[in-house]
Amino acid sequence: MTATPVIVAIDGPAGTGKSSTSKAVASRLGLGFLDTGAQYRAMTWWMLAHGVDVNDPAKVAAAAGEPDIVSGTDPLGPTITVDGEDVSGPIRSQEVSAAVSAVSAVPEVRAVITALQRSIAAAAPTGIVAEGRDIGTTVLPDADVKIFLTASPEVRAARRSAELKGKDAAGLAATQAALLKRDAADSARKASPLAKAADAIEVDTSELTLEQVIQCVVTLIEERRRR
Repeated sequence: MTATPVIVAIDGPAGTGKSSTSKAVASRLGLGFLDTGAQYRAMTWWMLAHGVDVNDPAKVAAAAGEPDIVSGTDPLGPTITVDGEDVSGPIRSQEVSAAVSAVSAVPEVRAVITALQRSIAAAAPTGIVAEGRDIGTTVLPDADVKIFLTASPEVRAARRSAELKGKDAAGLAATQAALLKRDAADSARKASPLAKAADAIEVDTSELTLEQVIQCVVTLIEERRRR
């Protein structure tokens, strides 16, 4: 597709369909894809692997510049490595999930990752779809299109449980509690909290199929390109 490069920011809490939507939209429009959450998970994985106390902000800050994190932006096969090692699997562990909010809240970590994200977006030849929690507000405030995905806590918990193969009621309740705890931590942090940008378009995905969400976002981007 030959078109003006376009920068798309898709933000929102976990379980709203950000990753699936972003990858599909990027693929259909010939854009790059960036999972910014994976970068914070990669940083957290490195801290844990190197024995850094993730609950000590000073120690995390001191080590934030050490790992070499590289993100591949092909939406059909996004990759992430740390110091040359493929960490796409390890960063999804429960240990990393439990620690990522604490690591992400450290300003020095956010400064390192934000600079990395901006450099990736600037180098994308056709443009990029970047998904996360602070893309439209902090990382790429001048993005051409800003989307904020939402969904009810119940729907988000059901989606995340399905991803994790959890089916029982107790597991569903625990997942919902974990999601709400993560929301609270991400929304309350001082450095780039989870928030909807003033000029972002909010899309509630609770009652929508994935295909409907994808088509909605594609339409918004195509309208922006025509303008």
